[in-house]
Amino acid sequence: MAHEFEVIARYFTPPMPNGVVGGGDDCAYFSVSPQHQLATSADLLLEGRHFFPDVDPYLLGRKSLAVNLSDLAAAGARPLGCLLSLGLPTVNQEWLAAFSRGFLELAAEHGCPLIGGDTTRSQADLTIGVTVFGEVPNGQAPLRSRAQAQDDIWLTGELGAADVALRYLSGEWPLDGARLAATRSTLENPNPPVQFAQYARPYMHAAIDVSDGLAQDLTHILTASNCGAQLWYEALPIHAALLGLDASSQQAAVLAGGDVFQLCFTAPATHRDTLQKLAQNHGILLSRIGCITASSGLQILDAQKQPIALTRLGFNHFSAST
Repeated sequence: MAHEFEVIARYFTPPMPNGVVGGGDDCAYFSVSPQHQLATSADLLLEGRHFFPDVDPYLLGRKSLAVNLSDLAAAGARPLGCLLSLGLPTVNQEWLAAFSRGFLELAAEHGCPLIGGDTTRSQADLTIGVTVFGEVPNGQAPLRSRAQAQDDIWLTGELGAADVALRYLSGEWPLDGARLAATRSTLENPNPPVQFAQYARPYMHAAIDVSDGLAQDLTHILTASNCGAQLWYEALPIHAALLGLDASSQQAAVLAGGDVFQLCFTAPATHRDTLQKLAQNHGILLSRIGCITASSGLQILDAQKQPIALTRLGFNHFSAST
């Protein structure tokens, strides 16, 4: 029977960058640049709640870190390192090899080394906990409370595909093999715009990562900033695989679908050209999808400027459904 320290040593002890002290002591140690703040975030992923038991472990390793890197992107922060904690019902060497490969590959891609964590045996299902650390210049994080009236609202990436894949995989919708094939990677292998966000940060007022649904997550900014917004449905970057869906299903996936892990932010209109050039330089799809208003509330307007009513709210971690 494998010992927890053997698992850690074999799969989760990569070489440390210069100046970082990682696993092997009670704490890990790293430095933050002068005149910078530490940005940190933690996420917990539960089998059957946040991922399916038969998901590819390599992709699950990548996603486990990606959902946290998405939070650093919302802070415009440069990654410094991460912690990983696993509750394993059994020690499956093949599974661990694939999971760790995916996790460590994405960590290396973003300069976010694994510097510690914990491994234990769970009584039932797999549990994954990740904490990330990053740095951002003092006072320059685009907080949710900093949106201003007349700001543009921007979104990276596309909407709806991950939600559609989830509906098929969960059996909620009758299977459409071609549409599932076109959308599944967005659910299982998200790609948050971490590097772009660091360059765009000086031009942002407020930002949030879209994890639980665009309308719900944007509302968090509106509440914190005591303002409102108009969202233009025709301007939203809808994934091509959603074409052909009935209007109600498409709108629900686009406006309320979670697992997007892209960046929604506000910025003054004077920065439009600069932001578009930055997005082009980083190979990022960037869309201007609405504007911040002085009045409260979120208005979602169709092409004829008529309001669209939400048929489904965003993801609720305490709802009965997965």
